[in-house]
This record gives sequence, structure tokens and C-alpha cells, in this order.
Amino acid sequence: MLIEIAPPRFDVDLDLRYATADNLTGAPIYARARCFLHADVVPLLVRAEALARGLGLRLRLFDGFRPVEAQWSLWRALPDPLYIADPRRGSNHSRGVALDLTLADSLGRPLAMGTVFDDMTPLSHHWRTDLPLTVQTHRALLAGVMAGAGWQAYPYEWWHYQIAGADTYPLLTDSALGGIMMAK
Repeated sequence: MLIEIAPPRFDVDLDLRYATADNLTGAPIYARARCFLHADVVPLLVRAEALARGLGLRLRLFDGFRPVEAQWSLWRALPDPLYIADPRRGSNHSRGVALDLTLADSLGRPLAMGTVFDDMTPLSHHWRTDLPLTVQTHRALLAGVMAGAGWQAYPYEWWHYQIAGADTYPLLTDSALGGIMMAK
């Protein structure tokens, strides 16, 4: 079961890039800027919200559940399995148990992470030591918040987190939400 993640029920900021052209494809993928997660991981998101809030920070979400159809759009734009899961194998986003996000300060300004979201280059790899100390600190802070809440980091994208055992969840298409996500 998928749960919509949106204020005021959740204390997060939404910056859903795949509903805009501000993503690696250069075009909107989603018809609507809506974020969903599998009900099993919602308590982990709530825990991450609380951990961030305790540090005077907020979570800014870029993506959650990603229908299989959207995964194909990303794969066509960048068929590199280091950065984009091959849709034939499935993405953990398409299972509703992965999240793309960053940290923001109490005013909603994103912390510097060294690259923009969706920068599919080695500079986006999580544990780089050749970035400014501030950026390394912010990435480590994000990793700490998310690990403390039960999420696992993906080493090649500082923004991507998923749960252990993600591949045990079924892949879901846009029809799981009645066909409301995908751009026509």
C-alpha cells in the first residue's frame, strides 16, 4: 500500500523534480507533483524527520515511489546501471521503498551537497574526500540522519536512500495509483 507524503501530515518540503523539466531527462516525467512511499517505510521517514528536526534541519524530498514507466523514461535518457536501475531488473523506487532527498536549514534553504540532485557523475558519489569540508559534513549529516532512521545509503548518489531487503517488495506501475503519476 502506498501512502502520499505531503504536508501538513508530514513535516517535509517537496521539490519533486520529475514533475518538472529540472531533471536529467530535461522533460517532466510525472503529470503531477506528488510523492508516495510504501506504508512499511513511512515510520522510517517520520523518524528521519524527527532526527533532522532535532538538528534544526528539514528534509527536502526529490522523489519517492517511481512507477516502472518512469524508470523506463530515466533509463532511455541515461542507460547507465551505476546511476539508473535497469527497469528490467527494477528500481527500489518502483517498489516504493527508496527515497531521494536532501537536508535544508530551518528556513527551507538546501544545504550545499557539492552537486545538484540528478548529477550522474563521480562528484555525486557519497563518500568523496576531495570536496569542500562543508559539503563532506553535510553529506555525512544526511547519511547519519537517514541511517539513524533505518535507511541505507546508495554510494553513487548522495541523495538516494533505500531500506534493507528492498528487492523483496514487488515492482509497481502507475496503475498502482490509478494512473495519476505519469505525464501523458
